[in-house]
Amino acid sequence: MLRRLIISNYALIDWLEMTWDSGLTIITGETGAGKSIIIGALSLILGERCDSKAIRDPEKKTMVEASFDIEGFGLESFFSENDLDYFEHECIIRREIAVGGRSRAFVNDLPVNITVLKDLATHLVDIHSQHSNMLLAKPQFQLDVIDSLAGNLPLRKAYDTCYAELRAAEKQLKQLQEDYAQSHAEQDYLQFQLGQLIEIKLAENEDTELENLQQRLSNVATLKEALWTVKETMNGDEQSLLSHLNTVAARLEGTVDALPEVADLARRVREAAIELKDVTLTVSGIEDDLVDDPAELERVNDRLNAIYALERKHSVNSVNDLLAIQQKLQAQLDAFNSSDDTIAALQAQVDDARRKAQSLAEELSATRKQVAQEFAHKMKMLAQPLGMKNIEFEVACSTVPLNANGCDSLEFRVAFNKNQSTMPIKDTASGGEISRVMLCIKAIVAQTVQLPTIIFDEVDTGVSGDVANMVGEMMGDIAHTIQVITITHLPQVAAHGMHHKKVFKTDTALGTVTGVVDLDDDEHMMEIARMLSGKDLNEAAIANAKALISTSRKS
Repeated sequence: MLRRLIISNYALIDWLEMTWDSGLTIITGETGAGKSIIIGALSLILGERCDSKAIRDPEKKTMVEASFDIEGFGLESFFSENDLDYFEHECIIRREIAVGGRSRAFVNDLPVNITVLKDLATHLVDIHSQHSNMLLAKPQFQLDVIDSLAGNLPLRKAYDTCYAELRAAEKQLKQLQEDYAQSHAEQDYLQFQLGQLIEIKLAENEDTELENLQQRLSNVATLKEALWTVKETMNGDEQSLLSHLNTVAARLEGTVDALPEVADLARRVREAAIELKDVTLTVSGIEDDLVDDPAELERVNDRLNAIYALERKHSVNSVNDLLAIQQKLQAQLDAFNSSDDTIAALQAQVDDARRKAQSLAEELSATRKQVAQEFAHKMKMLAQPLGMKNIEFEVACSTVPLNANGCDSLEFRVAFNKNQSTMPIKDTASGGEISRVMLCIKAIVAQTVQLPTIIFDEVDTGVSGDVANMVGEMMGDIAHTIQVITITHLPQVAAHGMHHKKVFKTDTALGTVTGVVDLDDDEHMMEIARMLSGKDLNEAAIANAKALISTSRKS
């Protein structure tokens, strides 16, 4: 429950600190005094956007801080999942709007993003205003009410997980089927391309080897002439290199006795002659192997031309690139050939996920239908004393295809006049009637759902007299289980308050500011008397106020 609220530099509020108690707290004040400003500031704590126009002084930081007692509301797992410190007796939420508009949020002094803040807020406070009444016409809100009363949160989470798996499998299946259809159209072409590559029987690095062979075969005469010249130069006649080396070796060997140091030189010359002779023999062998073979050259040229044609077709530069394309085409066709099995397996997965989702949806549906009947009966019993004695209320349930909410379509239907057929609530209720219907819903939900605090912002507009008293009594009943804070202009509602805060405006040297004062029992009674009589406070109004408070205490 809300324990403390601090507001700084927001709208008409310069600095305001308020403490709150359990039970029903009434907030009253003149129109424009700033009652709804307090709710607007509190909404910042709940993750709502801050209107720049609401910043009192744009040169100063705006800050709203609220302290909650969250003992017994089962929020330990939420704090653990979001890496937040958990203190059951005090959860401090702070929202700061810096100069320039940058917003920051903190939970127990740890920074959090707005998504986490909003998620936490759903467990702490429910602010209900006249604007919130529009939710009543929305199918999702109606379904959420029934699920809340049925305690379907764990079941909804299980269904959400299962339905998400179903949707993912369906998406994957659809994509695979589309790819299959596209591949089927391309299969013949892919097979043709692969056939060309397989038929030519490419070998790794074949193009490089063929190009070298082409170079040799195209220049046989030139190459043979060059090799013959080399051979003749080295060992052709008496003037050849070998002949000269042998002469040099012999001369050196002839001086060994006189010059022992030349013996090694002579040996080295002989070794060079041997090596040169071996080179000559090798060159001679290469020359002999060079054969002018036009047919082989034609074969090599044809092979290279075929390879080059495929390289141009596939926009690559080598045989190795063509082999990579061949491998890729083969993999594509293999995948196509196995896609029937893959699609069948995925279809089975979709069918299994659908069966599981359908089973959970039907389980949800059964609980909803049971609760819907009980809810409709309670709504009728609660609404009749609120000036709607002829009300008929029902929850129409119909089965629809599986969707994010299960297999149910729910619709709140109501009739306010005798012998009138029920109609969708959005088509038949006035603003005042919707407010009272919504109040009844909140009263029923409050008995079931663990929520520390609920705030009513002038939801009693359009009622008076005994109906207003019943509205106050209903709020008092809700306050037996949760903290209720209500802004009201009705003395009949205010009389039911256990605590009373009055909002007022004062003029200061810096401008008009909003203030709040806690009223004791006597002040509470006098404020209700003023609400009854207006500006002219009299004994009759005071007596009436005492009677209202006495009656409310007894009820």
